[in-house]
Amino acid sequence: MAKRPSRLFPPAARVLSRSSYPEYLRISEILRLETVGGALLLLATAIALIWANSAAADGYFALRDLKIGYEPWHLQLSLGHWASDGLLAIFFFIAGLELKREFVSGELRTMSKAVVPVAAAVGGVAVPAIIYTLVNLGLGAESLRGWAIPTATDIAFALAVLAVINSHLPAALRTFLLTLAVVDDLLAIGIIAFFYSAGLQPLLLLAALVPLSIFTVLVQKRIRSWYLLLPLALATWALVHASGIHATVAGVLLGFAVPVLASTKRGEAGVGMAESLEHRLRPLSAGLAVPVFAFFSAGVALGGFDGIRSALTDPVAIGIVAALVVGKTVGVFGTTYVLTKTTRAKLDDGLAWIDVAGLALLAGVGFTVSLLIAELSFGPGSSHDDHAKVAILTGSLVAALLATVVLRLRNRYYRIVEEDERRDADGDGIPDVFERNA
Repeated sequence: MAKRPSRLFPPAARVLSRSSYPEYLRISEILRLETVGGALLLLATAIALIWANSAAADGYFALRDLKIGYEPWHLQLSLGHWASDGLLAIFFFIAGLELKREFVSGELRTMSKAVVPVAAAVGGVAVPAIIYTLVNLGLGAESLRGWAIPTATDIAFALAVLAVINSHLPAALRTFLLTLAVVDDLLAIGIIAFFYSAGLQPLLLLAALVPLSIFTVLVQKRIRSWYLLLPLALATWALVHASGIHATVAGVLLGFAVPVLASTKRGEAGVGMAESLEHRLRPLSAGLAVPVFAFFSAGVALGGFDGIRSALTDPVAIGIVAALVVGKTVGVFGTTYVLTKTTRAKLDDGLAWIDVAGLALLAGVGFTVSLLIAELSFGPGSSHDDHAKVAILTGSLVAALLATVVLRLRNRYYRIVEEDERRDADGDGIPDVFERNA
């Protein structure tokens, strides 16, 4: 009898009946729900804000700044940095998997389908950056360092909001948002790599290519043994971190290395390694990595009403809120409108312009990646850092609330349309709408 290979990620086609799930698998399924991931992110943020503004605030900041790790390897980091540089690499690894899957077999594979949301994503990055820069123009180089903070869309939070609202919205709306957010992630990764890397060490960066190359060869051969892949992934992360490039970029590079298409020779039954890895790791990202990062990043001492007022009168904060709420909406909606009116590109037949407006507002929820870029822009100890975080929370909340109002109205409209299409007043089994059109 052949020895069964050790696998970290068994084929997704091998499924259990729901009644036979072990408890940890049930928890994994729950953590894959978009609403649950968004709720955990919101809960972690709320706990951090309450603790950081309570009588026990010193305990929160002492915990966030507690340093652990091995200094000779440049890995003696505070818990806050371990969350942003380490745990968040898992989030970006999944982003890398999603990006590659979209380019190989998803919406981004066909340019005719992808051109509108891709252009919308570019507009949704460029316009907020311009608005922030205009607000802070002439206020010094330090303020201008935050130009990229409002360019990101938090895909987890945005999809969670959409999942709560959506019962009758067209499927094309979610597809548009997913494609936009994936391209937005790609642009954010590029911004972090090129604009927020400091003290570049070329030799260490070249050294990172060694474990990354071995990892790539192994996954391309569909080798899934954890004791081979995990050490290589950790070595790649550590060397990229030491090279001066933000360590989350290592997560993306590792994600790009994983094959998307299933190997029929190895009996993957239509499920590629990228999809299998994403399925397995998403609960870890949604249930641990992102909430812990939010917990350590969102804890800002507000200083009561006066402190909030002071924070939101800082031009940095004004620029972020304006860019998230107005800039994202104008960038996404305006680019989509101009492109479809001046070229042969078309909006999906299932979408109305008011739907796109609601989606454009939802793109202003710039939570996780915006908090990361804020830390990279200003760093701990800067008043702009705290003010930027208050602005991110405020702008994201306002954008989410406005999007909820618009999309709930559209959801109600589509529900009424569906009920009308199903109505059969005379009970003959033929919907009235067909009888009227006959």
